[in-house]
Amino acid sequence: MQFKKLALTAIAGLFVANSVMAAELTVYTAVEAEDLKRYAEEFNKSHPDIKINWVRDSTGIITAKLLAEKNNPQADVIWGLAATSLLLMKSEGMLEPYAPKGVENLDKKFVDKSNPPTWTGMDAWVAAVCFNTIEGEKLGLKAPTSWKDLTKPEYKGHVIMPNPASSGTGFLDVSSWLQMFGEEGGWEYMDGLHENIARYTHSGSAPCKLAASGEIPIGISFAFRGAKSKADGAPIEIIVPEEGVGWDMEATAIVAGTANLDAAKTLVDWTITKEANVMYNTGYAVVAYPGVAKPVKFFPENLTEKMIDNDFEFAANNRNAILAEWQKRYDSKSEPKS
Repeated sequence: MQFKKLALTAIAGLFVANSVMAAELTVYTAVEAEDLKRYAEEFNKSHPDIKINWVRDSTGIITAKLLAEKNNPQADVIWGLAATSLLLMKSEGMLEPYAPKGVENLDKKFVDKSNPPTWTGMDAWVAAVCFNTIEGEKLGLKAPTSWKDLTKPEYKGHVIMPNPASSGTGFLDVSSWLQMFGEEGGWEYMDGLHENIARYTHSGSAPCKLAASGEIPIGISFAFRGAKSKADGAPIEIIVPEEGVGWDMEATAIVAGTANLDAAKTLVDWTITKEANVMYNTGYAVVAYPGVAKPVKFFPENLTEKMIDNDFEFAANNRNAILAEWQKRYDSKSEPKS
């Protein structure tokens, strides 16, 4: 009888162990696809018992998917989505408040102000313009120095930018122009810019990659992508427009109602560690953990000074109205969605 009891205890123990080993999390993300395997591998070095199933798309598409699933959430964790998107979800009650272990070590700009916070930032990406000097010379184009330069007639058909409904980079551009130039002036500026746009992409990094390859002379993108392309030998100049530049954070949150709360907390605890921030620094020049970021070759020196005092609440609260207006005016030049 004692033996039988021990055997049952052992079987129960194995069952519990297998349950732990079988922990799986569905993680929604807009992180560049090339980085996802590395993220999971680094996390699993510390936590081999939790498997990550990624659902990856651009910022706008992941945001729309999460909102559509509000009443029947499919994700456990969001790891790498624009803070403006997470603020919108916070206002809809879609995020689980949680203070990850060690959150006090992060730069306060990267932590939701609620107590406990509903999201924590990972890294920041900052707008910039990539200008192909060889293609520019062939076409007799001077490098622009400001956003308003891009509305000049000589740039007609020579500019590509991301669609803000699909891309977080595109949205931070649009919301920053509305903040910098005022609502009326912002839409007036975008009307002029639209005249010169060849097409709108569904990726924030694509315009700089296209400028780097010579397909287009000017790509509105983000600075780190430009620095990476230039370091790979692309003939591009990374321009920081004189009016200032928009920026946003990639951030992490637990989806309210997840059935895997303990595993989700374990993942979110890990996402704010120094080790995780070192990993983010391979793809972003600005990260949440102070003292981690290393200098990035060709990253514009004056960029942090040109980052606008971004009103994230404005961007989040007006997101739907801004995107509806943008699509009504400009969506005709968007690439087809694949």
